Amino acid sequence: MATQVIVLNGGSSSGKSSLARALQAVLPDPWLTFSVDTLIEAMPASMTGAASGIEVAPDGGVSVGSEFRALEAAWIEGIAAMARAGARVIVDEVFLGQAESQQRWVKALRGLGVLWVGVRCEPKVAAAREAARGDRAVGMAESQADVVHQGVTYDLEVDTTHTEPLECARAIAAHVS
Repeated sequence: MATQVIVLNGGSSSGKSSLARALQAVLPDPWLTFSVDTLIEAMPASMTGAASGIEVAPDGGVSVGSEFRALEAAWIEGIAAMARAGARVIVDEVFLGQAESQQRWVKALRGLGVLWVGVRCEPKVAAAREAARGDRAVGMAESQADVVHQGVTYDLEVDTTHTEPLECARAIAAHVS
């Protein structure tokens, strides 16, 4: 089955967004890119810090509530619908719920050609990138670096610690059918 969706899972500041842009540059067909940040930015401000929305603790920990999960479910189904309608899609995700997070996507993407990619980065390197970005809570990258991969199954893993996004993109593109 032809690959219609590429799911990139990794912690904050692991290089997923740069990798997604590099994939768009190396893949022969047009691919759309959506990240969990896109979803969060689309949510009303009232859902930030709310018990039912998404809350980022001072130490970088992230917790989500029922309203966030409901909107996330709709967002996931919407991305799946775009792929079913013929769009090729790259998803930039952070599986905070590990295998349970992946299962939400598996259910929505059933019947589609999906390439599951783990994006790894050494925690200290991700933390340095996080500090350079300045738009993340300090501690988020380091706390997510390993936990988002626990119990998650991949077709391929890449490590952005010392490998440039374009090189990682070429490795992923070699697995796209």
